[in-house]
Amino acid sequence: MPALPLRYAYFPGCVAQGACRELYQSTAAVTAALGIELLELKKAACCGSGTYKEDSQLLEDTVNARNIALAETLNLPLLTHCSTCQGVIGHVDERLKAAQEDDPAYLEQVNQFLTQEGCSPYRGTSEVKHLLWVLVGDYGLEALRERVVRSLSGLRCGAFYGCYLLRPLSTLPYDDPVAPRSLESVIEAVGATAVDYPGRTQCCGWPISSYATETSFQMAGKHLQSAIAAGMDCLVTPCPLCHLNLESRQPEIEKVIGASLNLPVLHLPQLVGLALGLDPAVLGLERHVVSLQPVLEKLRLAAA
Repeated sequence: MPALPLRYAYFPGCVAQGACRELYQSTAAVTAALGIELLELKKAACCGSGTYKEDSQLLEDTVNARNIALAETLNLPLLTHCSTCQGVIGHVDERLKAAQEDDPAYLEQVNQFLTQEGCSPYRGTSEVKHLLWVLVGDYGLEALRERVVRSLSGLRCGAFYGCYLLRPLSTLPYDDPVAPRSLESVIEAVGATAVDYPGRTQCCGWPISSYATETSFQMAGKHLQSAIAAGMDCLVTPCPLCHLNLESRQPEIEKVIGASLNLPVLHLPQLVGLALGLDPAVLGLERHVVSLQPVLEKLRLAAA
């Protein structure tokens, strides 16, 4: 078992508090079950999902320096369960830590904006960690394996990483950005079968969905059809934006590609929660657009 308690400053992000409320719900349930303590950063701002820098890199850095500084005031690493938030905030953290030596004037400019608003300055004393990294590196796969009480044997899962988690900082923790295995390692640690398929490390299409919707849906449809052809029972993703494009938009994707899909997509903590013996309703499985009934039947569980 890891040295408990593991404590983090929790940055849930926007999507998990809105369109993917089940991610917020399942993260709370799973971390509580594992004895991981989350102190939610209620005053945190949206990371910007990469859009702030289209207008100003300084804007993106200042907004997210403030988010990191909120964690620093608690003397805790910042934890998020969103690959996009991890990518944006993590890149800002890397950039500002480098600026402490290479461009202190720029860091001072960022901190002046923070102090003008009564915020604590960025000090570079925290870390930014995705829930996946916490499960693999801090909690540990062996400890996670020991907590499994419900067999997921026979459940064939495909990992879908999303872009930001694999467009890493200078050093990607616990994984290889070209040939990642961390998500598959978690899938296997909780007793399911991780199945490879083309597209698992590619973009889901979400970033272009607002202005090239048909192309976005074609991208998502290609990945879903690839997973179905590989015999998946479900996909598992650590990114709520990937979940939105691959799961909640499946009915629209089917119309664009002219094919039936009906492939369930689980958030990472939902899969872990099932293995921990948590009730499907506690994990928010009833909120999905694509029914989880085939997955639950395979696990011999009642409908969510």
